[in-house]
Amino acid sequence: MVLATGTFVANDSCMKLVMADAPPLQVLAMRGIAACLWCLPILLVLGHGKDLPHAVNRWVILRSLFETVAILAFVFALPRMAIADITAIVQISPLLVLSGASFVWGERIGPMRWLFIALGICGALLVAQPGSSTASPFAALGFVTAAGAALRALISRKVAHDIPALVVTFNTLLTVMLFALAGSLLFEEMVVPEPWHLGLMAMAGFFLMCGHFFVFLAFRFAHARVVAPFTYAFTLWAVLFGFVIFGDVPNGLAVSGMALVIATGLGVLIFEGREQARERVQA
Repeated sequence: MVLATGTFVANDSCMKLVMADAPPLQVLAMRGIAACLWCLPILLVLGHGKDLPHAVNRWVILRSLFETVAILAFVFALPRMAIADITAIVQISPLLVLSGASFVWGERIGPMRWLFIALGICGALLVAQPGSSTASPFAALGFVTAAGAALRALISRKVAHDIPALVVTFNTLLTVMLFALAGSLLFEEMVVPEPWHLGLMAMAGFFLMCGHFFVFLAFRFAHARVVAPFTYAFTLWAVLFGFVIFGDVPNGLAVSGMALVIATGLGVLIFEGREQARERVQA
């Protein structure tokens, strides 16, 4: 999950750079094409070609659709907000995974985890700062992205274990790319990309493929409540990339919100560790 967060933020940074010259859906489609061109040969070389029919499994498709909702909301917000701010808002997704695990899969959450969830949402609101002069209406899309990502993570558990992770990854990349391409052709005035645009999109596609592969494996082989807190590394990566590449420095209120979101995630992780230790002692 830590590797996934780093590769996803690297991918987002490449996209944000290109979005200064091209519309968001076109950039998303270009990145999707690059990611598919990376993923498909690797999938075939590893001998998973025979497993490609599993890409139309209903749970694989549903997972990809939730990912599409999440990423479409994200790409419309990304060029209009600091990468650290939008990423911090999306970081309530692990908390939504926890609450979703309770409602959907019947996992026991308990009052302490619900408190952490509430505090994490408060932290995201501090980053979004609704009603302030610095608030962006596009911050609302960050909450849509968080909800879509949480649903994607919860659906991952329903995907059969005999379906290779790269097949699921390829389905996700292809689905997002097709939606983005259709949207760009219908609603945007596409521009001719420069060579450096194509280079950045090739890098973004590689990072995206790696990110989806890592995050799917994380949620497949561990309980959501254990893996979810590690996604808070997103915020640290985003602040670093935002400062180094874009010169973005979050204001004090946003930094406080980021710290609160990260603290709640770490709190869940520590609480989870103590609870598991208590269960082992009782056993």
